[in-house]
Amino acid sequence: MTATSATPRPSVPLITVLGASGFIGSAVTAALARRDIRLRAVARGRSTVPLSRGARVEIRTADLTDRDALAAAVEGSDAVIHLLLCSGGWRAAEEDPGSERVNVGVMRDLVDVLRNRPGGQPPPLVLYSGAASQVGVPPERPLDGTERDAPETAYDRQKLAAERALLAATAEGVVRGISLRLPTVFGQPAVPGVSDRGVVSAMVRRALGGQELTMWHDGTVRRDLVHIDDVASAFLSALDHPEELIGGHWPIGAGRGDPLGDVFRTIAQAVSERTGAPPVPVVSVPPPAHAPVTDFRSVTINSSKFRAATGWRPRVSIHNGVVRTVGDMAGPPSPSPV
Repeated sequence: MTATSATPRPSVPLITVLGASGFIGSAVTAALARRDIRLRAVARGRSTVPLSRGARVEIRTADLTDRDALAAAVEGSDAVIHLLLCSGGWRAAEEDPGSERVNVGVMRDLVDVLRNRPGGQPPPLVLYSGAASQVGVPPERPLDGTERDAPETAYDRQKLAAERALLAATAEGVVRGISLRLPTVFGQPAVPGVSDRGVVSAMVRRALGGQELTMWHDGTVRRDLVHIDDVASAFLSALDHPEELIGGHWPIGAGRGDPLGDVFRTIAQAVSERTGAPPVPVVSVPPPAHAPVTDFRSVTINSSKFRAATGWRPRVSIHNGVVRTVGDMAGPPSPSPV
């Protein structure tokens, strides 16, 4: 299914987003829609792309585990942004044998498809959404991309396998690959029907429901939290400044390392101010048996090399990001009684 405006000029680049209807995919697609490009948004479900005077938009629905459908989806692309992920995240990777087909198999198929492009076409740029957690148990110092990878979970092993397939193809000259290793991303994309399943949004839902916010530790564990708008901006910055990035993996982060206890209390206060109810309690509880060891280690990310190469920097503070997320999830304020 397509929705295309006027016939595009051949000189206008074609950017294809795989996984365009997902949490990160919808935000990246919305940001790209403001540009003077040809934009092809591809996902299993129908993608929603905000109306804009920028891009000429084509929307496709496709099962990208079907090799022929994948080949058709990326045909003629100058750049491909691979944001496809098996639904259910890290837990699905542990429990669903089919997750590897999505998380790894599609990347391997993509490399093969692009290897067989017609002669004379330059290798396309391929941006991949890796994960900072691919390193496994993080060191005490900030992550800067020089760490040895020792993934602890099936999800991170799959993400690493896909990244290695991309970078091996880059070394062969098949593609020009870049992996952005993402931190804990939070926020709500400005696209109806798309929601975040991450820790910040989960706690906002609990607070809006009047439930206490629970931690599996004492609240001093830190996470490098980056708002979804800043993550979308990082992908666009990589598109604009690829040459220094090609062939590498680049950790993306705010560099703050926010203590989760402070973040949860900010959520409780923001929800209180929005609803008028008292702030819900923030409490420590025993961890479940399935909690990975990485959940109890702090993560701070040093993305100075990526910033120097692209000029990117995060702009949304943790406080403003939480307030925005609460506002988006709570909906319009109730009218004051007359």
